[in-house]
Amino acid sequence: MNAPDWPARAAALRPDGRALIDGERRRSAGGAVFAKHSPIDGRLLAEVARGGVADIDAAVAAARAAFEDRRWAGKPPAARKKVLQRFADKILAARDELALLETLDMGKPIQYALAVDVPATARTIAWYAEAVDKIYDEIAPTADTALALIAREPVGVVGVIVPWNYPMIMAAWKLGPALAAGNSVVLKPSEKSPLTAMRLAEIALDAGLPPGVFNVVPGYGHEAGEALALHMDVDAIGFTGSTRTGRRMLEYASRSNLKRVFNELGGKSAFVVFDDFAELERAAKTAAGSMFFNQGESCNAPSRVLVHEAIADRFVEIVAAEAPNYAPADPLQPSTVLGALVDDAQLATVLGYIEAGRGDGARLVCGGRRVREDSGGFYVEPTVFDGVANEMKIAREEIFGPVMSVIRFRDEAEAVAIANASNYGLQASVWSDHLSRAHRVARRLRAGTVHVNSYDEDDITVPFGGVKQSGNGRDKSLHAFDKVTELKTTWLRIDAA
Repeated sequence: MNAPDWPARAAALRPDGRALIDGERRRSAGGAVFAKHSPIDGRLLAEVARGGVADIDAAVAAARAAFEDRRWAGKPPAARKKVLQRFADKILAARDELALLETLDMGKPIQYALAVDVPATARTIAWYAEAVDKIYDEIAPTADTALALIAREPVGVVGVIVPWNYPMIMAAWKLGPALAAGNSVVLKPSEKSPLTAMRLAEIALDAGLPPGVFNVVPGYGHEAGEALALHMDVDAIGFTGSTRTGRRMLEYASRSNLKRVFNELGGKSAFVVFDDFAELERAAKTAAGSMFFNQGESCNAPSRVLVHEAIADRFVEIVAAEAPNYAPADPLQPSTVLGALVDDAQLATVLGYIEAGRGDGARLVCGGRRVREDSGGFYVEPTVFDGVANEMKIAREEIFGPVMSVIRFRDEAEAVAIANASNYGLQASVWSDHLSRAHRVARRLRAGTVHVNSYDEDDITVPFGGVKQSGNGRDKSLHAFDKVTELKTTWLRIDAA
């Protein structure tokens, strides 16, 4: 079979930018739109509905009505499972369309949209579909005079706000457990990559999800996002994005109805390599691949690489030799491994951090420049700094671009201290051939996930989330049900015979 002609398909694509509320595509209440251009080459993709307070009100009202009449929550778990399984199957059937939308929308290589984003989205929905009729309620060990039943019930209307770097996957991590548990959802995608969200909602309807259960309102964070987070009839907010905005989510909850808020926020993950690890080339190539994947636009990217001083020169040499393998190229070409940054603002941000690194005295080993400017898109070379101090701006702040900072350390105690000297605590890794050291350091690192002699390996069965200013709560695994369900106790008095 011939490979798809992605540029031709992209030229023929006409995305629908309207919101999806109560089972229908709609323009925004006031008719406002915003232009969505592709970061690949600047082409106009769609005029997208600019949702505001009135649109959020309509979506929440539809979600509340669907929840209260129990058109979804009232279905037996096995029935919800079948609908969600069809949803997952139809996501896979629309694989090419969804992958192309994702690539055009946020600039990632088409090969990864096809091989990672679409399958992971479908697997997440399918996994929660399978889980929903396998979660049992409890009976408390009370005295014989009472029967205390502990049941999980859906929380109600769940607001979901997701970022632009993995639009489908991040949405699925929250949609899966929320829908499986019987909630209704209002999703606000990022204005930088909104197109797959509305298409997913259409696919869910086609799979049999009742109207009103899954609504999508695109728009800006300070308009649609704020209205959703402040809404008095939203019972919970699941947010993934920056720590700055995560603080606002908590503020909005306190200003409204004290809705529960679960934040998955930024990261500045430490990748710690000791001199007792024999496979130095594997560690260095893993660091490069993980850092430059998705253009470095990943909250768990290993942007702080801590290397023992005895092996640091060789490590940096290997990473620098790997960098040309990640040269930015057209994301619509199947061989491309590093695509475009999401927009001009992110491009300016990344270039600003590169200049800050230079200004603070870090040594630029490779990269550091904007490239492919003639394309009309936003591309930056994979960039490596050596001689970074943990106090430098590039080591403290989340860059969200293909920029690696190498920090040298002398011993285990210093490595742990540097790794933990961060406001973030999302992910980390330890590279050592000594089991005791690997285990000891992993226990001491303050991060939601710590890899040993690997990085960014995961599965839907394990929780994902961070500590400190990387957020609270967990996506993925059965633990995600804790965010979208309430525990209810029903106490039955048993009279003596």
